[in-house]
Amino acid sequence: MKTSRVSFAAALAAGTVLLLSGPASAHVGVQPVGEAAKGGYATLNFKVPNERDNAATTQLEVNFPVDQPLTSVMPQDIPGWTSTVEKTKLDKPLTVHGKQINEVVTKVTWTGGKIESGKFQQFPVSVGKLPENADQMVFKSIQTYDNGEVVRWIEEAKEGAAEPQNPAPVLKLTAAKGADHHGDDKNSKDAKTAKDAAQNHDKADAKHGADNTARALGIAGIVIGLGGVAFGIASRRRSA
Repeated sequence: MKTSRVSFAAALAAGTVLLLSGPASAHVGVQPVGEAAKGGYATLNFKVPNERDNAATTQLEVNFPVDQPLTSVMPQDIPGWTSTVEKTKLDKPLTVHGKQINEVVTKVTWTGGKIESGKFQQFPVSVGKLPENADQMVFKSIQTYDNGEVVRWIEEAKEGAAEPQNPAPVLKLTAAKGADHHGDDKNSKDAKTAKDAAQNHDKADAKHGADNTARALGIAGIVIGLGGVAFGIASRRRSA
């Protein structure tokens, strides 16, 4: 009887852990394809799992932060889904590649498709130019099911606190690779050093070859000279 009580308590505790950790482990998230570097461009994947056993996800709405405006947002075509891009006017135009941008994308909504129970769907979006003065971007998202249920993934995590029940997708931004230029300079210097070494080696080989040729000609001259002397001596002996 005592063993049964212990087993029941353990099972109850395990079930409680699964119940509490389940929703947080299957939320809408964003992942970079490659690297999401500050000031650069990237392709983002918004990953949407279906958490319901009796309903399908039929709509995803992703909101782009207005205080971190992106001048380029291009959703990728997904079979069965239709994307709608919403823009807003800027109070202060942005200058990108010499052109003034007066409006930016604030929301992308996907409809028409279905994410069945136990499956997930990725929604790729090409974005840029990413902010240079931020370490992350928050994309508040809304997931809608065909039974009318709406889940708002809009809660922002706070430092030192537990993960929210419905956390918003967060994109971490990496430092721009300014060091690459130094790497390029180093590679150029290394290449120049290698080239100079090769040229010096060629010159040394040429000089060595010339020295060998001169030595060979000198030896040949000596041999010919000795031959002439020997011939002269032999001629004199015959005349005598």
